[in-house]
Amino acid sequence: MSVRLAIDIGGTFTDATLIDEETGSVAIAKVLTTPADPSQGFMQAVERALAAGGVEAGEVTFVVHATTVATNAIIEGKIARSGFVTTEGFRDLLEIARQVRPTLYDTQFEKPPPLVPRDRAVGVVERLGPAGEVLTPLDDDSVRAAAALLRREEVESVAVCMLHSYVNPAHELRVGEILAEELPGVPVSLSAKVAPEFREYLRASTTVINAVIRPVVERYLGRIERRLEEAGIDAKLLVMQSSGGVFSAEAARGRPVFMVESGPAAGVIASAHLGETLGRPDILSFDMGGTTAKVGLIQDGRPSVTKDYNVGGHAGAGIGGMSLSGYPVRTPVVDLVEIGAGGGSIAWVDSGGLLRVGPQSAGADPGPVCYRRGGVEPTVTDANVVLGRLNPAYFLGGEIGLDIDGARKAIDERCATPLGISVIEAANGIVEIANAAMVNALHLISVKRGYDPRDFVLVGFGGAGPVHANALARDA
Repeated sequence: MSVRLAIDIGGTFTDATLIDEETGSVAIAKVLTTPADPSQGFMQAVERALAAGGVEAGEVTFVVHATTVATNAIIEGKIARSGFVTTEGFRDLLEIARQVRPTLYDTQFEKPPPLVPRDRAVGVVERLGPAGEVLTPLDDDSVRAAAALLRREEVESVAVCMLHSYVNPAHELRVGEILAEELPGVPVSLSAKVAPEFREYLRASTTVINAVIRPVVERYLGRIERRLEEAGIDAKLLVMQSSGGVFSAEAARGRPVFMVESGPAAGVIASAHLGETLGRPDILSFDMGGTTAKVGLIQDGRPSVTKDYNVGGHAGAGIGGMSLSGYPVRTPVVDLVEIGAGGGSIAWVDSGGLLRVGPQSAGADPGPVCYRRGGVEPTVTDANVVLGRLNPAYFLGGEIGLDIDGARKAIDERCATPLGISVIEAANGIVEIANAAMVNALHLISVKRGYDPRDFVLVGFGGAGPVHANALARDA
């Protein structure tokens, strides 16, 4: 028997799909994500999928996992304490970054702080020319001095980026050897291996991102693999890459920056496959979960892939659909526009008396008010319940009975009463505002790049996607 198992962990729900390749039967499971320990929800979904499919754990031959753990670590600031080693005189590289203003007339704009602060950035004596020629030989003692400083700073990970190492990696490789000797057990990320391309800041940023999430991802994947082993699943774990491919968990531990958009990329690849099956090669994929909405463009059956991407930014008309306010990543990423509009996005009235939706999200804990898990702020899901767009008796397969009265009360107190309108009007306004933001995202990836959305088929998925897809297809 050949059984394939796929698991996706989102901000609100965790999904598992099981396929028996011999019979073609499919079993699915959906559980609430467990933010404190995502591996717990992971295994709950796996166990339910196995039970639904009538399959024993030992029969599973293939396991692939898509996750947003790498991206979330950066967005939430839950990153490892890391150091940065570079050519002498360039320790301020991360501070200077790029002279880019994402919003030209925003006088309040502030660059995001470096992921590695200046006091843990250190230069070492060495210099290569642009052709890779050695201008100043590497001074091993200066590297050992840098290691001593980082040891005192108790770093968990180190990023190394020397000038022109993409041409000649010899100095970086030697620095990596010395750091491994001086800082045993501390993972070292070399730019020559992570992103061997020119432009030192982009290369440094990519390597630093790899370094700061590496211990986080190592611990995360370690827990997943242990739980799979304890459950009796012997198949090797594969992880979805942000480019749409997969790599082993071992490779993901060393280069986690390649999985920054692992979860969203899987949805785009699935949309492309569906389009191929239906004979519709031009697709706009629309993935609306509990926390965010992601849209991607597929032309002639091929998803668009970019290497100009920023993680931790805000949606805008910048490169790759994201504004330039985040941290640049120079690895292949399925081109997406991502906005903070999901089923759990919180509705609120601002100081000017305007109804707003997101980007804050109720997530899985406590979740929307209607989940009866302690949430008090109205969300898009609460609005959909009040409008009768969700069946309160059959949410999550009937496992969660939705609280219509609680959702109505929250919308009334937080939105309707402050605005002087009815609960139904407020709920409808919440949905329309969320839809408007998602239509704008669809236009960012289509109209503003010269594509006519009328030439594409919209594929809606995710927990909240199908509820909004028809309205988006009409308005986009």
